[in-house]
Amino acid sequence: MAYVAARGGEQAIQEAERLYHELLGGLSPERVRAVQEALPYLLDRVMGEASLYAPELAALALAQTGGELYEAVLLLRAFRTTQPRLGYAEVIEQDRVLTLRRISAAFKDLPGGQVLGPTLDYSHRVLRLEVVKDGSTAREAAAAAPMPAPSHYPALAAWQREAGLLPPHTLDVTPAEEIPDLTREPLLFPAPRAHQLQGLARGDTGGILTLGYADMRGYGLTHPTINEMRLGEAEVILTHPGTGAAFSAGRVRVSQAEIVTTFAGSNETPQLKLGFAATLGWNEVKVIAAAMLELNMRSPEAHPAHTAEFVLYHTEPVEASGFCIHYKLPHYVTFQSSLEAMRRVREPQSAEVER
Repeated sequence: MAYVAARGGEQAIQEAERLYHELLGGLSPERVRAVQEALPYLLDRVMGEASLYAPELAALALAQTGGELYEAVLLLRAFRTTQPRLGYAEVIEQDRVLTLRRISAAFKDLPGGQVLGPTLDYSHRVLRLEVVKDGSTAREAAAAAPMPAPSHYPALAAWQREAGLLPPHTLDVTPAEEIPDLTREPLLFPAPRAHQLQGLARGDTGGILTLGYADMRGYGLTHPTINEMRLGEAEVILTHPGTGAAFSAGRVRVSQAEIVTTFAGSNETPQLKLGFAATLGWNEVKVIAAAMLELNMRSPEAHPAHTAEFVLYHTEPVEASGFCIHYKLPHYVTFQSSLEAMRRVREPQSAEVER
């Protein structure tokens, strides 16, 4: 509606959209499947920021928007709002997550061991130019037979609490239906911790990283260490509405990170302080930076990146991108008003110069 002043009116808008889709190319099931198969980490980012785990729909959103992340997230969020809520899944503890990657920078020999899993952390960053030069297919060298490994690992924080390194766990497990839901309730401040964790989980990856990096560079109150970071698959356990029996509806990919830093408690006994974050999909850099922010948001507000309002508002991808994009809409009246005010100020000044 804001573009009624554009020459050509509605027809111009329709032609602009047609041109966009023409330049993008056709949208087909084959393209959606290609996106889903080739870009799993990008799908994870979109699903996490959209608060909806649906790989095929995330691939459709990316294909439909040509990979424009903010538009894809907006499409997926808009679709989610049309879907009914059928039930609540059971709470999944860390030691029940099917873990494929688990590392700690704090302990070399942690209970259960380190699991490198799928990662490029220790690889050379070199473009496979032979793929585009001569059309060859890049193939990985055959790996040795993998050693048997458990699929579930204990929570490191539980061991630390037993050893007195962390304060006792004082949080009660709230029934799922009673947890405040950021997708259905407005974000108000002071925000409950549930809203803070949800906001970080679906926040813009780049925005979370930027503020987290600001903390890491010295604007934060601490220099933390990664206590434990996991990539895994969590079972979605639901209760059958007819029989009341618990059953698995499938698995979703999840990421979680815990960071720790030392602090003196009220009794001056040195202990660790824990920051936590988790999100749908595999997104390591996001959960590490988010755990840093989560820890600092519970600290004195000496810097904007420690303030929940600043962090949660400015890392909300749909609202932030929408506000930025709205500047493309016509602002003729307000801009002309500003020009008129400038002219009124300049006229006396010009007359004074002529004298």
